[in-house]
Amino acid sequence: MSLLTHLLACLFGMGSWVSINGLWVELPLIVPHIPEGWYLPSYLSILIQMANIGPLFVTLMHRFRPGALNEAAVIYLIIGVGTVATFLMGFFWKETVMVAGVPRSVALLVLTFFLATVDCTSSVTFLPFMMRLKTQYLTTYYIGEGVSGLLPALVALIQGVGVVHCINSTQSLNHTLNSSSTIDLRAEYQPANFSAEVFFFFLSAMMLVCLVAFLLLNYHPSVAREQPDSRFNNRGKEKSQRNRKWAEEKPMMDSFRPANTKCRSGFGTGSYSWAQVVYIFGILAWVNALTNVVLPSVQSYSCLPYGNNAYHLSATMAAVANPLACFIAMFFPIRSLFLMGVLTVTGSGVGAYIMAMAVLSPCPLLVNITSGGVIIVLAWILFVLTLSYVKVIIGVILRDEGHSALVWCGAVVQLGSLLGAVTMIPVVNVYYFFSSGDPCNTKCP
Repeated sequence: MSLLTHLLACLFGMGSWVSINGLWVELPLIVPHIPEGWYLPSYLSILIQMANIGPLFVTLMHRFRPGALNEAAVIYLIIGVGTVATFLMGFFWKETVMVAGVPRSVALLVLTFFLATVDCTSSVTFLPFMMRLKTQYLTTYYIGEGVSGLLPALVALIQGVGVVHCINSTQSLNHTLNSSSTIDLRAEYQPANFSAEVFFFFLSAMMLVCLVAFLLLNYHPSVAREQPDSRFNNRGKEKSQRNRKWAEEKPMMDSFRPANTKCRSGFGTGSYSWAQVVYIFGILAWVNALTNVVLPSVQSYSCLPYGNNAYHLSATMAAVANPLACFIAMFFPIRSLFLMGVLTVTGSGVGAYIMAMAVLSPCPLLVNITSGGVIIVLAWILFVLTLSYVKVIIGVILRDEGHSALVWCGAVVQLGSLLGAVTMIPVVNVYYFFSSGDPCNTKCP
């Protein structure tokens, strides 16, 4: 295998969600300077779900007009839009416009919609493009997708986003005969090491790196040698309409698939029955709902009662666990449906513990004990590690079933995220079901 191709696949995957992930980790610096305040995360969640119009259009085109959509052109377009949008965000994120007599961050919201459309559409375009390379490179792509969350988080840590120092705050209580005072701790957020503008320019540079990686994946000679079939060559002069339709309709066979396998359904190679196909896609939707929306939306509630260090450590280590799971899958690409179910149940059980701690916030179990913080951090690592491995297993399975299977894989990923958002947005942002813990003053009986 080509080390260069592995590197390019990783950098290509990194561009899939780096802009939206970066925007989320930068919220503590953005929110104090815009009129929407902490309502911004609710607006972002809604915009991201509205952006699913992009993957919906691509999926419908693949379903009803197979071969008509130029996949490479769409990828060039969305990466280019993402690069320009993140660059403009660095200039205009603080700009406001009067709407119905109220100042609104119109530029920020519009650019966020474009970024969300880019990232959501990448789910149904980047994965199918990886059909042009051998199966091993799909796992590398997933590592890059994990890095798209890890890298912005690490840069935000260097930037100093959300760093809190607990300082003494004395409150005087005057009485008729005497006066007394109570000593309390107050959370004070520290200034960042560099501005949000610099961070957005960094995200734009990452999108540009993704664009260069995609160009090389298309045109570099050493990458062309890694294509299992010349029919997947992306050069315009060599790719006819007939070959594009072949890529849409025919699965990719490899050494893992016996040549005389009995056809059990009309999906892909027919290796899986329709019940198994529903099982695979059901787990895919469930896992992505949990990892992309449901648990991240309550991460602060589950961790802050144990202290600011526990919160930052859980966020960072969870971001590390994602590419780590993909790296493990590179050496152990197990396609067992039973293992997939076991890992899903395990990860969901750990997720249930995290959710329970979020519900009990600001007084979860072991709140004033060091072991409580250790357990919640380990829970986040195990949760992300197991379910990220499940996502890679499903990606490898569906890659063997053909180009259209990967298109549907991306569509179901977005569907799961949408269902998770529809569930959690009202619970968190409308009915305020969860109570936040204070990183400096968690007082429980």
